[in-house]
Amino acid sequence: MFLSIDKKDPRKTAAIDSAGRKCTYGDLVCFSRDLRKMIPGRELVMVLSQNDIPTLFLYLGCMINRIVPILIGNTMEKDAIKNLIEKYKPAYIAGQKELLEELKFEGGISLWEKEETILVHNTEERPVLYPELSLLLTTSGSTGSPKLVRHSYDNIEKQAGNIAAFFEMDGTERPMVDLPIMYTYGLSIVNSHLYAGATVLLSTESIMNKSFWTFFRENGATSFTGVPYSYELLKRLRFFHMDLPSLNMLSQGGGKLPEELQKEFAGYIMEKGGKYYATYGQTEGSARMAYLPPELALEKCGSIGKAIPNGCLYLMDEHGKRICQPGVQGEMYYEGPNVTLGYAENAKDLAKGDERNGILATGDIAYFDGDGCFYIVGRMKRFLKLYGYRVSLDECEMIIRSKYAVDCACTGNDRKLYICLTDQELEAEIREFLLSKTGLYAMAVETRIVDGIPKNPAGKTLYQTLNEKIGV
Repeated sequence: MFLSIDKKDPRKTAAIDSAGRKCTYGDLVCFSRDLRKMIPGRELVMVLSQNDIPTLFLYLGCMINRIVPILIGNTMEKDAIKNLIEKYKPAYIAGQKELLEELKFEGGISLWEKEETILVHNTEERPVLYPELSLLLTTSGSTGSPKLVRHSYDNIEKQAGNIAAFFEMDGTERPMVDLPIMYTYGLSIVNSHLYAGATVLLSTESIMNKSFWTFFRENGATSFTGVPYSYELLKRLRFFHMDLPSLNMLSQGGGKLPEELQKEFAGYIMEKGGKYYATYGQTEGSARMAYLPPELALEKCGSIGKAIPNGCLYLMDEHGKRICQPGVQGEMYYEGPNVTLGYAENAKDLAKGDERNGILATGDIAYFDGDGCFYIVGRMKRFLKLYGYRVSLDECEMIIRSKYAVDCACTGNDRKLYICLTDQELEAEIREFLLSKTGLYAMAVETRIVDGIPKNPAGKTLYQTLNEKIGV
């Protein structure tokens, strides 16, 4: 059975959510059997998701029965949801009754007594599904684009085992799952901990809310995983002064954290006798592909470390030759069993087989040091060529955040770099600081004040939306 759910103690609590619901491993097995009666064949099912027990039941029930779920956030724009339904033609749609009624789906089967989660039949059309296709997820930057990532059963299972291994997980873990589970990073936390027989804590609350931390403390959360934006918010919340006695592990991924901030959080958790893990991954690699061992968190601050177990990282130069010398930049490639099958943009693509064969060109520019630890410099698509200078937009953001506790984003074209800020008081100062650090011509850098930096639910900046907002 998927993640060996049936091999766990059926009485053990598998998950608790912030609405107060609980379920055991035995409950997960029982629901999967019930779902097989409701959906007897190998079908495509859209699950309108949030971090709660009903979503967990639906996801695992589908995976166990080889039903293919499309996990979509229930806060996605309704027109975008309708577009995905039209493109992929799922046989069923599952989600909260109120939302489905707003989407003009009525009736359906109630999945739980006194629960407002229902399963609705959508269409008799049956897209051809590749036998090993297991799951469809949006990319982390998706805002309703029909482009989805095709996962296999093998890459999900092996990734869960790999993550559980390098984190040394066991059944005593109680991870706080704040990142949305319809994104690969949040889902990897759930998969790996269930694989290890742990108890997953699912929250729909914002970390800015007091109720989030009440739930954290009352349920004895042992770990927190976040993206850089999460840790920037924690710093503002005076996290280091919180009373969190059960916390023994912090993990970060989803982009590069400013080094000073990483040192603060790593130092904090290490003083408590815990561990700090810096990780790296992409949806196309089923979340995590590299990690920095906790004992190197301070010594190699800023590094993503080395490949996860059973994986391999390497660099290629612009001529397609492998880079073997430390300190030389090139595009980073990953090879391993957790690499996904490829993309889909419509229902016909669901019949496609494995287009990657276990190899992923990450699109990230990196180098490795003398110890073989990798460092990300930036995205290939996040570089500008300004007056002959090659400029990394990601590095510019890091420079600003190294000194200023502001929400910012850098974007632009090969004529100008734009610093987008929400704080007008620091506008001129930040611009001058970046100019002094980069040596760029003053005419090449401009600031724009915006009412907010657009981000997806996982906290990643939506640069395309930002470009549209400022007219780039």
